[in-house]
Amino acid sequence: MAKKAAKSSSQPSTATATGEIPVVGAREKCPCGSGRRYKACHGREAAHAVQELVHRPFEGLPGEADWVALRELVPAATVPLTLAAGVADGAVGEVPSVTLATVLPLAWPALRRADGSILLGLQTQSGSGDLSRDLADALELALATEPGTPVPSRRTVPGGRRLQDLLDTSAGFVPTVHTGFEFWLEDAESATGEVAASLERANASAIPTEKVASVDAAYWCGTPDKNHLRWVMTVPEEKLLDALARLSAAGRSSLGEDTKLVGSFRAHGLTVPVWDLPVEFSAKDCEQPAAEFAERLAGALAETAPLSAEERRARANLVSRQITLN
Repeated sequence: MAKKAAKSSSQPSTATATGEIPVVGAREKCPCGSGRRYKACHGREAAHAVQELVHRPFEGLPGEADWVALRELVPAATVPLTLAAGVADGAVGEVPSVTLATVLPLAWPALRRADGSILLGLQTQSGSGDLSRDLADALELALATEPGTPVPSRRTVPGGRRLQDLLDTSAGFVPTVHTGFEFWLEDAESATGEVAASLERANASAIPTEKVASVDAAYWCGTPDKNHLRWVMTVPEEKLLDALARLSAAGRSSLGEDTKLVGSFRAHGLTVPVWDLPVEFSAKDCEQPAAEFAERLAGALAETAPLSAEERRARANLVSRQITLN
């Protein structure tokens, strides 16, 4: 009896036009056409990229705390960015400006406007475990994109450059907080279709937020029942918790009458203390109390004596109400 013909161990490659290999099931044949299972071929590289976790992705950038705030806490804000020398040399067309935006329509990673300017979205899904590398990949793709075109999502190229490589780290980082997302478009009134619908949904869901000017990276937000102050700090977590515990135990951790330090977030390697505020307590009302608290905190951070029993209880209470955002 004739033997059955052996099955081919290879298949045509289904790589995209840009040379990317689509993600498939771990036990499926790799789309590159090698004949091996995905997990033993290009999936191994993808898995390694996902496992690469950078604890503080914005470390080394100016305004690290504000980067974290805009990524996790602020609905609508923009910041002008300055590219490092030579980064835009190979760009398609002229690049008059690059602007960081908290979020873009339809969750685009980036948008190349008709005039060649670039909007880079910050609140996007991270696929590599290194948010800085993901954002840099989107920025590089935007530089190579024709004007008037959104940048699609893609798997970050492993080993690629990071924001710290693409941006001028000597430039300032000054966020502008917006009440809505009209900054998406050069003429927001002309928006139609999916973009118009996305703009309407985003504006309807945005929590009123303002930046407190008297201290770094502190943001007031308003909700129907109470307001909050969320303050991103670069002080090492353990040291900051000790200082906050000292102030709490001494009754010096509030921002005034009917305000309370209620806990903290942990986000991208930084700690974000949170205060509950009365509904009538505005962002302007936060300015002087926040500046005065910064002075008290500096004193508490300078203390080196072991925590007292009461301070340890205050610290345990703060830790029990800490929430990790990522």
